[in-house]
Amino acid sequence: MQFRNGENFFKRSSLFVIWRLKKFRIMKKIIFAFCLWFLAQNLIAQSAESDLQDLKVDVVYLASNLLEGRETGKTGEILAAQYIASRFEEIGLKPKGREGSWFQPFDFNYKSNPHVDDGEPRTGRNVVGFLDNGAATTVVIGAHYDHLGHGIFGSLYTGEPAIHNGADDNASGVAALVLIAKRLKNSRAKQNNYLFIAFSGEELGLYGSKYFVNNPTVDLSTVNYMLNMDMVGRLNEDKTLAVNGVGTSPVWKEELTRMENSGLKIKTSESGIGPSDHTSFYLEDIPVLHFFTGQHSDYHKPSDDSELINYEGLLTISNFLINLVEQLDDDGKLVFTKTKDADKGKEAANFKVTLGIMPDYMSDIEGLRIDGVKEDHPAAKAGMKKGDIIVQMGALKVKDIYDYMEGLGKYKKGDRVLVKVKREEKVLELEVEF
Repeated sequence: MQFRNGENFFKRSSLFVIWRLKKFRIMKKIIFAFCLWFLAQNLIAQSAESDLQDLKVDVVYLASNLLEGRETGKTGEILAAQYIASRFEEIGLKPKGREGSWFQPFDFNYKSNPHVDDGEPRTGRNVVGFLDNGAATTVVIGAHYDHLGHGIFGSLYTGEPAIHNGADDNASGVAALVLIAKRLKNSRAKQNNYLFIAFSGEELGLYGSKYFVNNPTVDLSTVNYMLNMDMVGRLNEDKTLAVNGVGTSPVWKEELTRMENSGLKIKTSESGIGPSDHTSFYLEDIPVLHFFTGQHSDYHKPSDDSELINYEGLLTISNFLINLVEQLDDDGKLVFTKTKDADKGKEAANFKVTLGIMPDYMSDIEGLRIDGVKEDHPAAKAGMKKGDIIVQMGALKVKDIYDYMEGLGKYKKGDRVLVKVKREEKVLELEVEF
């Protein structure tokens, strides 16, 4: 009996030890898995912090007084171009400018006033980097890096000439461009090549992007689609990101719907035509998207400085674009569709007059809301004010900014037109002389 009891005790003890060992192994696996998770989370946090630091460094340098506003054809623009080229090289991109360099220079005639006859010969330069994955198609990702210099041309500032650093417009877009290039270099998305272009001459009339599409350094017929970032540094509390051009391919709306959990509130518009470099690609029948966080009171003024950038928001937008590109990786070459303004696109993109207003691009109301009026320009002389909503130019009904651009395309210097604006509950008819 004693032996049997001892035998039972031994069996029970053995089972208990085996159970404890199994439990220990399970606990080891759980602890090991937790350690791996913790390490991964730590690496992700470190990576995010590194990305955030890169964005800050790039914006602060490009928007520094040293570059004197990055005016196209001036010393500050050259310094900015060299900096961007060095960042592309650091990432591991290949130069894809003219004759194997990082740069694609273009000559133009600079006029501080579009109505003067004489001009100053200048040379601007695009900065072009290439990520070759051996694919049949290439995605173009772009942002302009030029700005207004001391504000002699294009400024909304009414004081004495001063350096316009252009932190949001568009050091923010260039910083995002560089970060996206770094991340795509190590991405799983290899079904496209990637061409990263920092355009110059955008503020003067899309000079750099127009020159590129007329003198491409890759076969333009192989370009899959183009993404353009212009002013993405002021994400607001509602986290609203304007995405323009969703009508240029049937896939855009579906793909953006799949990204509804991005933490961003996406506000879309259909047209491929707009006052930024994506327009040049749209006019070549290439699907485009333009990303934009909205106007603000510092637009085209010396106060657009780096300390006002929402860097966490800029990182969120950069991650959004990276995820979109990776999501599209297996979709092949996107189908291009013309938007409703296609027939008036070239006219609208080449208007010869200006009202001297700052449009409210983020407004959802019908018409074009004025966010600012420049002194001594046609709108101010006609009596237009901030907050007015342009609803008609001559016989043309203005429902959005694209109608407004079409309207501008119909006039030349010296023309007069009656413009209807809604001010609070009243509709005023004001005579404008260009």
